Amino acid sequence: MTTQLDSDSIAEYLLDHPHFFEEHAELLSTIKLTSPVMGRAVSLQERQMEILREKIKVQELHMADLLRIAQENDEITNKFQAWTRALLLARNDADLPRLLVEGLKEIFHVPQVTLRAWNVAEKHADAWFTSAVSDDARIFSNGLNAPFCGPNNDFETVSWLEDAASVKSVAILALRVGAAPEAFGLLVLGSPDPTRFTSDMGTDFLSRIGETASAALACLLH
Repeated sequence: MTTQLDSDSIAEYLLDHPHFFEEHAELLSTIKLTSPVMGRAVSLQERQMEILREKIKVQELHMADLLRIAQENDEITNKFQAWTRALLLARNDADLPRLLVEGLKEIFHVPQVTLRAWNVAEKHADAWFTSAVSDDARIFSNGLNAPFCGPNNDFETVSWLEDAASVKSVAILALRVGAAPEAFGLLVLGSPDPTRFTSDMGTDFLSRIGETASAALACLLH
């Protein structure tokens, strides 16, 4: 009586007998498989080589992607260091807001940047960065525990930018001292590119910018 074997049974048998092809090496050159790469029948050995080359290609692409990400992170780190250094070199507290904003524009190539701060010392009361801010904007800032990124939906904060009409995407960062529940300001980054700041982008690096900006500007508070 002949036993009918299905493909699963054959596969299971070969797994249970890893030395099968060593004992029957002549089968490696006689078994023919259809190659999706070459479009013709090839030997089992040739098909194994194709599979191996495909795996190597996938690994190479993965490594190239990891290298690209590492290079991008290294570039961002260098820019962040340059920006932070410029803030540390400031000798006048009143210059910090301007240096901070200009640094983000020049070093990070953000087209438009501005900020607003409140509860500042009296000597800074007439500075450009202390212009009037609505109660709604302050309430919004208090609830902003992570950077907001997304399209420009006619936010009040966007109107603070020099050319608000051209802004298509925006990042808004709350300025606060440590873990204080209330913010003392907002940092606004705008771009005419709708894909520059998106709702699904990572915000870890923007959070670092917000934390550093907050620490630098805390000296302006009363």
